[in-house]
Amino acid sequence: MTVTAHHPMTTITREPKASWAAFTERVRENGQYRTRVEAEQVARTVLSALGGHVTGDERVELAAALPEEAARVFASQIPAVRPLTAAEFVDAVAARIEGSTTATARWDVSSVLSVVADLVDEDLTRRVIAQLPPGYALLFGRAQLVPAAGGPDGPCTWPSN
Repeated sequence: MTVTAHHPMTTITREPKASWAAFTERVRENGQYRTRVEAEQVARTVLSALGGHVTGDERVELAAALPEEAARVFASQIPAVRPLTAAEFVDAVAARIEGSTTATARWDVSSVLSVVADLVDEDLTRRVIAQLPPGYALLFGRAQLVPAAGGPDGPCTWPSN
């Protein structure tokens, strides 16, 4: 069912939020996990880790756009004292998943965050990524372009990390 709200100047159409089951099924497909239970465990771990790093309006909007259970896991986290780099974030997730390595945790994080990015509008995804340290865009399945040495108006290049 599609919900449409009319305003004299604009019409806003929103698809209804995905269910937790649909969300975890998409994570299962993206991450090629054997079971939805495994995908659900990974999703909970990644969303709880992310919840400590997204703040302000973006935190509220992201929680509102996620399925109810995903929003609960995400929003229940206390904001981090210090933002983690993308590599530190992946390592933190690896530490929470038994038997995980940096490589498998990077896969897990990307499997979940790319589904999150697909669920919300592109503007919100960009604002969330902009709030995080460099390197997170790739975890969300987006290109991370950085300004060239010529300045903010110069051509974009790929990061060297």
